[in-house]
Amino acid sequence: MTSIRSPQQLGEALRAARKQLGLTQPQLALAAGVGVRFIVDLEAGKPTLRLENILRVIDALGGEIQLSGLPSAAPEAQPEVNDHGP
Repeated sequence: MTSIRSPQQLGEALRAARKQLGLTQPQLALAAGVGVRFIVDLEAGKPTLRLENILRVIDALGGEIQLSGLPSAAPEAQPEVNDHGP
């Protein structure tokens, strides 16, 4: 697992993954449904890119994001069932 603490580190990690898979920037852009300029900016570490598109690129590379060091997320609240009738 790669530890990412900056946009530059994320860009470097994604560039390395793309190259390891033998993909060009245009091929990755097509696979992720984003523009080539987005891939260029992402790999350069631009800090203001849309998270939704970053996640699409990570998915297209076969990766996933895992958070560590944070408290576990609380289970989603379950709707209360009223068994008392009308």
